[in-house]
Amino acid sequence: MTTPLHLSGNNAPVVEEVTLEPAEVAGAVPEELNGVYLRNGPNPRTGWSPHYFAGDGMVHAVALSGGRARWYRNRYVRTPLFEHPGESRFALAFDPESGRIDYRVTSANTHVVGYAGRLLALEEGGFPYELTPELETAGPFTFGGALSTPMTAHPKVCPVTGELVFFGSRLRPPYLTYYRAAPTGELLQSQAVEIPRASMMHDFAITRDHVIFMDLPVVFDPAMAAGGMPWRWDDGHGARFGVMRRDGGPVRWFEVEPCYVWHTMNAAEADGVITVIGCRVPTLWRDGPEDVGGGVPVLYRWRLDLASGKVTEQPLDDVPIEYPRVADAEVGQSHRYGYVTSFSLESEPERSEIYRYDLAAGTSREAHRLPPGHTCGEAVFVPRSGAAGDGYLMTFVHDRSRGTGYLAILDAADLAAEPVAKVYLPVRVPSGFHGTWLPGPV
Repeated sequence: MTTPLHLSGNNAPVVEEVTLEPAEVAGAVPEELNGVYLRNGPNPRTGWSPHYFAGDGMVHAVALSGGRARWYRNRYVRTPLFEHPGESRFALAFDPESGRIDYRVTSANTHVVGYAGRLLALEEGGFPYELTPELETAGPFTFGGALSTPMTAHPKVCPVTGELVFFGSRLRPPYLTYYRAAPTGELLQSQAVEIPRASMMHDFAITRDHVIFMDLPVVFDPAMAAGGMPWRWDDGHGARFGVMRRDGGPVRWFEVEPCYVWHTMNAAEADGVITVIGCRVPTLWRDGPEDVGGGVPVLYRWRLDLASGKVTEQPLDDVPIEYPRVADAEVGQSHRYGYVTSFSLESEPERSEIYRYDLAAGTSREAHRLPPGHTCGEAVFVPRSGAAGDGYLMTFVHDRSRGTGYLAILDAADLAAEPVAKVYLPVRVPSGFHGTWLPGPV
């Protein structure tokens, strides 16, 4: 039997949870880096899952302080899916008597974010799960019981107000709910947003005054639910971006060319125009979740003119990329630099590349090419000073020749240079999804 792509190469899960002190460092860990780099991803407890998105969440973390790597730790997020390995998610979550879905049933495998002094593991089908600083699972976090829907894996922390802005998607009406929470952890606002059916809304964007939803042609198909991933492309659904004020109100919809957008890089507004930058694919899952032939993701820009209602669309590059990020301090604001990682559907690509786009200089691209046999995922920006682009990029790298991983720390302003530091780990860190940097004592 052929091993599926999502369980091959460095996509394969690891078995053990460990805590160790990294003993080998190439280069020097910068003295000013005091905090923890964390990254989440799917790691099926049984060693098998029907799809890449279905594995149990496992968070990997490296703590840095005083020019040293203090510890590496990996821990499962212990949700009902982890506690009942191999059981159907639907059977665990759905109560046939009441018709209710238990949103505590989640893999919590997509992202990990810091908010209101808490560390939250996220997956868009369920509640967030709170983790301790040691990565032990504290349990679901529901804003004191105020959260009644799942929570997106891509909430945005506004750098100006400190508010957490997010949405929740459901498979039954209301299909979409918008939320805004205070920096202290209380839910301030909840508003149902009318859309015609359940569409797969993975990410969104915010600006200073608005939120931008993406209602795109990947829709829920109940006839496919028994087979695993119940999503497919629907040409009849159309594609549109919805703009709503962050304090609520009506949504204004802008038609766009059909596509799918897994991730946005950022959005900003000026002179009555909202600019959204993200990774666009022409189609996705036209013939079901095994169909990945709809094109590769490329960096793209949409301009929404609030006065005229017109949309201008433009590809910014043609190289396959994903996992776009900006500095956290620039979320929802005008930004100059954005960071992405090269994209491949192969289980063992030749190498990965990390790109920095200078969007003020005609989207010029600078690259860091990892050595052959070295692959990575999302690169997280960590600031060094107040200057734009002055900081570091962090990502876990898999070295096929060693069979183990390392934390790469790159100079974000000089990507062509060798890494500032490589913190070698005596274990393998599987491919994963999204991460964050939490500054502070360790």
